[in-house]
Amino acid sequence: MTDDFIGRWSTAVPNVVERGAVRKFADAIGDANPVYRDDEAAKKSRFGQLIAPPTFSRTFEYGIVEGFQLEGDGLIHGEQVFHFERPIYVGEEVYCSMRVADTYTRDGGSGKMTFYLFEQKGETATGELIFTAKMNVIRRDGGAS
Repeated sequence: MTDDFIGRWSTAVPNVVERGAVRKFADAIGDANPVYRDDEAAKKSRFGQLIAPPTFSRTFEYGIVEGFQLEGDGLIHGEQVFHFERPIYVGEEVYCSMRVADTYTRDGGSGKMTFYLFEQKGETATGELIFTAKMNVIRRDGGAS
């Protein structure tokens, strides 16, 4: 893997925040907060409408950085951090993209490990930033290139 991909963004992908998907996600993570499922409770909340749990953004499609592939055995999801400018609203369309922010290699107990650092963002159709995320993925030696 070369540094050719560092800094390159994927083309933004539209993701519709569907009510049923938000409800299922909230159920799956065990969060019974009514702002994710009850219109009346959500209207009375500080949000004024139904919202999605913050980690719902993990279910979005972020596109592909052209030519960059990260597949095979030996991949570990290392860490992910989110920053929200505002909630994700049920019914809205969120345009998501990602970039390869950095890569580096270190020696580990079982061989070399390559770290891939990604930045992701979600925006409205007009470019209003909703959230950003940083994520790292680790490839242990022996994984496919």
